Amino acid sequence: PRSDCIAAEQLCLSDATCNATYRTLEHCALAKTRVLPLDHNSRVRCLNAELDLGNSSLLHCKCQRRMKRQEHCLRVFWTVHASLADGYFNLETSPYENPANEEHWKTDYNKLAAVLSGKDCSQLSGDATNPCLKATHVCNLSKKCVRHRTDYASICTRGAGSEDMCDRRKCHRGLRNFFEKVPEDFTKRILFCPCQDEICGERRRKTIVPECSFHYNTKPNCLWLLDSCLEDHICKSRLADFQQNCQPADMSPDGCSQHNHAACLQAYMGMIGTPMTPNYISNSSVDVSLWCTCESSGNQKEKCDQILGMFESNKCL
Repeated sequence: PRSDCIAAEQLCLSDATCNATYRTLEHCALAKTRVLPLDHNSRVRCLNAELDLGNSSLLHCKCQRRMKRQEHCLRVFWTVHASLADGYFNLETSPYENPANEEHWKTDYNKLAAVLSGKDCSQLSGDATNPCLKATHVCNLSKKCVRHRTDYASICTRGAGSEDMCDRRKCHRGLRNFFEKVPEDFTKRILFCPCQDEICGERRRKTIVPECSFHYNTKPNCLWLLDSCLEDHICKSRLADFQQNCQPADMSPDGCSQHNHAACLQAYMGMIGTPMTPNYISNSSVDVSLWCTCESSGNQKEKCDQILGMFESNKCL
């Protein structure tokens, strides 16, 4: 049975044989994060250690998106599955539980209605022409939403526009907190509000304070963004989740191979606040992209184009 990776790790460490195998895998994973070349015997030993786990709960464990100690859980997952990321950016499998199994991702309109019914909604009536402004006002009715939104906004606007002043790491952490801790009702409204004009579109594009969270002074190569992502357990996990849930399919009605467009949108939201943070590319469209280029990619141009294409020309997304 599939289990929580932290619980599975504790179970494994209490067994002498499993403990020894797991320690070998930790050494293998550490070598990969430090980009240390493993000789043939070491690679065989690492592969055998993964196979030795057999039907262990470690081999089948998963993590939840909003769990406590999420980074620890993801570290355990990638220790056991380090070979998944070998040599290619397609990570194939998500470390996260299927979102359909997570009750807290389901929209709770009753709670939202209760919040709205107890407030003076006259301020919302003038927002009909700007759904993004209305979404912000709805957020302001929730203490948790407005607190986390104010937190990331204050961090990300501090020194925004100046590479030396903006603390991108803290900005990204604040964004992840907002999208993880605030109910999806509020976060989806703010990020995916439908716009008919550029004023609304600008507000939507600036939701994540792109001057700090998205833009660099010059566009880096997309392969550099990918390398930065694969060095970070959270980003690597979100990318794997995105690749699994946003895999396009020509014959699918919603363009998604998993037939679950909502799961793709959740995975997209998970990428925000990572080194591979995406965003809207203009005030007048819903097209999204990474802030990177594939110029000067040499013989890796095709791989670079695939990375960009996951966002720019993905019919599922």
